[in-house]
Amino acid sequence: MQHTQWYKDAVFYQIWPRSFCDGNGDGIGDLWGVLTKLDYIASLGVTGIWFSPLYPSPQADFGYDIANYYDINPEYGDLDLFRQVLDGAHKRGLRVIMDLVVNHTSDECDWFKQSRSSRDNAFADWYIWRDGKTPGAPEDGGTPPNNWDSLFEGGAWEYEPARNQWYLHIFAKKQPDLNMDNPQVRSEVERIMRFWLDIGVDGFREDVITFISKDPALPDDSPLIPAARGMKFYNHGPHVHEYLQQFRHNVLDHYDCMTVGEAPVISPEQALEYCAEGPNQELNMVFTFEHMGADCMFTDWVPRPFDLRAYKQAVGAWQTGLAAHAWNSLYLENHDHPRIISRYGSEQYRVESGKSLACSYLFLRGTPFVYQGQEIGMTNTHLESVEESADVSTFNQVRRLRELGVPESVCLDLTNRATRDHARTPMQWDAGPSAGFVGGDGGGIPWYPVNPNHVDINVAAADRDPDSLLAFYRKAIELRRKLPVVREGSYREFKRASNALYAYAREGAGQRLLVVCSFTEEIAYFSAPAGFDLAAGELCLCGYPDAPLEDNAFFLRPYECRVYLWNDES
Repeated sequence: MQHTQWYKDAVFYQIWPRSFCDGNGDGIGDLWGVLTKLDYIASLGVTGIWFSPLYPSPQADFGYDIANYYDINPEYGDLDLFRQVLDGAHKRGLRVIMDLVVNHTSDECDWFKQSRSSRDNAFADWYIWRDGKTPGAPEDGGTPPNNWDSLFEGGAWEYEPARNQWYLHIFAKKQPDLNMDNPQVRSEVERIMRFWLDIGVDGFREDVITFISKDPALPDDSPLIPAARGMKFYNHGPHVHEYLQQFRHNVLDHYDCMTVGEAPVISPEQALEYCAEGPNQELNMVFTFEHMGADCMFTDWVPRPFDLRAYKQAVGAWQTGLAAHAWNSLYLENHDHPRIISRYGSEQYRVESGKSLACSYLFLRGTPFVYQGQEIGMTNTHLESVEESADVSTFNQVRRLRELGVPESVCLDLTNRATRDHARTPMQWDAGPSAGFVGGDGGGIPWYPVNPNHVDINVAAADRDPDSLLAFYRKAIELRRKLPVVREGSYREFKRASNALYAYAREGAGQRLLVVCSFTEEIAYFSAPAGFDLAAGELCLCGYPDAPLEDNAFFLRPYECRVYLWNDES
């Protein structure tokens, strides 16, 4: 199979199905809704869709707890409807990638039901089972095999009476970890991949894929490490590269597809071990977290202000660290983080800061991902109480805070800062009562409350406004896709010490691109670097209607951004 590296020219739109569009009126987003919005997605200029999990699931972690890998959640539709969506996407030039979640399953998966029933059945070794350090049930003094923490729900081990053993769950109790050391499990992963690729999907986003190989000794970790005890023994584990190369050579190499792996706590140097191009490449790219102000998706709860210098340092390290050997992924929002305007931008200057944020990443080297609602500038919602949250991760974080004696008011403040619910409020299509989210007969109530600001922030209003953030995203994505320098050019940063401006150049393929973004509501001054004559360049994008210049310099208004282009003579 010839691989075309089509993903290097792609821009993906991430759909979190439960909150994108409800097409049958029951209050839950579904594939009927997606089908009605394919023209809208294509209108953004994106070339692909990433679906967060669509599979049957008890929804303990909203689809990341899979009960059946070979079907569609009945709440979302069925396989025939999925094929309609897939065909409709392909007819519009949109590739489709699926979430592949194989570090763990749901505890309601048939594999686990059988595995937990006894120690001598066909699935007995499909999960990670161990005897306790101290024998017996917890109520009889039995203790877990080690002191690892779950990232979602207390300790990482749960006792099963039928086996008189404990199973490992790095995430929630209802998400038992698969035993990837078992060749039968790896064969099943290959079968899952082939099933969806044969249906016609174009690749996978592989959930926490760097977690799939555990240190077989399962040793205790330092008792002083908070919240993530044990991670060094299961992240980048002893056989992770062997297993990923198996999946690559046995399955992925036989399809013109792409893979992007979620990789918490990883450096550019480590990333090259996964995605350096060549015969042993395992993934096409990885999702990293440093530019989000954290090493992984679970540390948004550490209260710290946005630091532009840290953001630029993280972005620059990946742009330069992978430049010669591998490809980057680019994103600002996804289902695991609060809304970026509320975190890194300004709700007061929502449109302006949204434009500056867009420019800060859309012209970098790599494949951009745009999360649903990001293109219209959706912001964080507000919870009146912790109990309004629907997120298992939030419940765990608040439990930890309460155990430490943190006052309830502080728990609520931190929840409103960090909960993943912010990214999961229903998509805001119009100013109507359900934000246009509920379709069909309109009788359903959205599964989660819509953000009250939908009366002002919605697709319909943005579509009518030529200066809207939505219009800007369309222009920026169109510009990115037509410029060879974005794929092929080098990366050079200016004003590294500034905590107000992010300025960088992309140079190559006979073109030069200069991107200047303000991250402050104060007036900021920018003087063009040597060799960049702004008057001779083409102003391709600006966050404001006009763009005055003076002596090859300009003053940036609050959160202003500009993109200049030069086509150099050969």
